[in-house]
Amino acid sequence: MRLTKFVAGSAAILLSALALSGCSAGSSDSSDGKVTLTMWQNSTTGDGKKYWDDTAAAFEKANPNVTVKIQSIQNEEMDGKLQTALNSGDAPDVFMARGGGKLADVVKAGQAMDLTSGLSDATKKAVGNSLSAFEIDGKNYGVPTAVLPSGFFYSSDLFTQAGVASPPKTISDLEAADEKLKAAGIDPIAVGAKDAWPAAHWYYNFALRACSQDVLNEAAKSRNFDDDCWLKAGENLQSFIKTEPFNDGFLTTSAQQGAGSSAGLIANKQASMELMGAWDPGVIASLTPDEKPLADLKWFPFPEVPGGKGETGAMMGGVDGFTCWVNAPKECVDFLNFMVEKSNQEAYATAFQTLPASTEAQSSVSDPALKDILATYNNAPYVSVWLDTLYGQSVGNALNVAVVDMFAGKGDAQSIVDAVNAAAAKS
Repeated sequence: MRLTKFVAGSAAILLSALALSGCSAGSSDSSDGKVTLTMWQNSTTGDGKKYWDDTAAAFEKANPNVTVKIQSIQNEEMDGKLQTALNSGDAPDVFMARGGGKLADVVKAGQAMDLTSGLSDATKKAVGNSLSAFEIDGKNYGVPTAVLPSGFFYSSDLFTQAGVASPPKTISDLEAADEKLKAAGIDPIAVGAKDAWPAAHWYYNFALRACSQDVLNEAAKSRNFDDDCWLKAGENLQSFIKTEPFNDGFLTTSAQQGAGSSAGLIANKQASMELMGAWDPGVIASLTPDEKPLADLKWFPFPEVPGGKGETGAMMGGVDGFTCWVNAPKECVDFLNFMVEKSNQEAYATAFQTLPASTEAQSSVSDPALKDILATYNNAPYVSVWLDTLYGQSVGNALNVAVVDMFAGKGDAQSIVDAVNAAAAKS
């Protein structure tokens, strides 16, 4: 099964966590050869948290000299806390990474371990091209655990109720579907704008349609956003926002926390669809009344937008994975190799209801929505990583804030371009 090469050879955000008060984040080696690995990850409840506890226990059983201490931190708290830990020189041995400019910044600061010679041949074969998500200057600094292309997750029952016969293929189709849903008394689209990045994903996708692959790549190098396509993307998004497609109170809606979040609105049939990455089925399932997968959940890709320079079928997405702190013990690399063994990747896909990075484990994916995503992903001409990841933390944060300002009616397309160019000039 082919894995699409990512734009700029990179994929994604650094995620992290803060050690519990009074606890050191770093590793420890004792005189008797015992090793403790600290790991930070973002699954705080349910099957995802249990998966990491079980995986750590299995690794400890196979490696009696190693103890893995896992800390689970809520997703939206991670970026800043990891940066604080890295700056303090007391970072976790194993932490989430999603590549891109953010990982490049960590590598440049000498805070990530070069894993190039430590990754096994089995690991390289299993994860294939998705390994390129963590490649910086020809060296590898992480291992992928999931591939996460984005698109629309939707309730097919609500589509049927509103008379929407088929998934939208163009932005005009999407606007027409929204009107039918509103006429039926259904909020068309949920968005957790309170957390910023879910709103920003809308601009990312409009930019993917407006800008060519070369422009996306060049901006990652030059940090210059003067191409007309960046302005066009904002204008297209602003026009869409004016159709009022989102849930009531979207500016104060979180993405994934509780029944009132955007994922919770989908889970409880309070809104019809959500633009999100391939982790969404698992989040939605955790928020349904019976905490089981939403039976009528389906998926379609971001619609085509006429007049743009992006290639038809291109996708926005990311790769979740893990890297090792530069001062972690050598057993950290062994743990990364262990994560992507077939049985562990199959269990990962089941626990998180998502797409595993290992091509050997992708045959275990049975959810219809995820199977549709995987088929589209494998046929995509290219996949761009989230723009706040691709362009680094300072530019990415400025971009996300500027997009939320547009959603709130306090900014326009030009203000987005101005904000990212100003941030890029300082970076």
